Amino acid sequence: MIRGFYTAVSGLITLENEQQTVTNNIVNVNNNGYKKNTLTKQSFEDVMLTNRQNKVGDRHVPNKLGTLNLGVKVNDVSTIYTQGGFKATDSYTDFGIDGRGFFTVQRGNERLFTRSGDFKIDQQGYLITGNGDHVLGKNNRTGAEEPIHVGTDIFSLDGNNNIQNATGDSTYTLLTADFEDYKSLEKVGDNYYKSNNPTYNSVVNIRQNVLETSNVNPTEELVKLMEIKRQFETNQKFVSMQDETVRKAANEIGSIR
Repeated sequence: MIRGFYTAVSGLITLENEQQTVTNNIVNVNNNGYKKNTLTKQSFEDVMLTNRQNKVGDRHVPNKLGTLNLGVKVNDVSTIYTQGGFKATDSYTDFGIDGRGFFTVQRGNERLFTRSGDFKIDQQGYLITGNGDHVLGKNNRTGAEEPIHVGTDIFSLDGNNNIQNATGDSTYTLLTADFEDYKSLEKVGDNYYKSNNPTYNSVVNIRQNVLETSNVNPTEELVKLMEIKRQFETNQKFVSMQDETVRKAANEIGSIR
């Protein structure tokens, strides 16, 4: 009976974690470049049940009854990096990545990576993210990798990701990054990722005057949320049944008359 409690409660804990994952996807459905998470579940390893009711001579010997599974647990929460859609904008500081790759940004002394290209220009003329962090590029004059300074003039982006000023000079190249294995990426909040093994200046297709939307399908996520709710209610009923069984065992079957 106690095993039944553990099995049901393990299901409730796993469903709660899955609900948090789905809810987080729904909350970020309108965040540009956001990549959804998915949770996978795994059963606990089966255990062998035995008793010693069989006798061989005057000795009781183990009798294998079969295996029993004690519930489920969270196996992994992974990020799905499928392409999001595109929406056109009238801002020349908006960019969207079509295919693999990331923008590189500087937060303090740390380099981070993002798919969100809704950039702005700060009061000093630097290209920054919506969170106020500097967008990095390669200075085409010095070769240095540094925050991109565009001033107040309108600029354009050519097919090689070079930023061209109003006079047609290529001042910077957007510093892009890609990764051999996206499993090495870790979400750190604010639509940023970090990793220790980026490949800089790989071929990344960037489009100007567009933004990549999230790859979250809100209808699918709402359906998942309803399924989780039904499964949670079923597990709650099972816990109540186990509680009633234990109560009767303690108060009725086990009572001394």
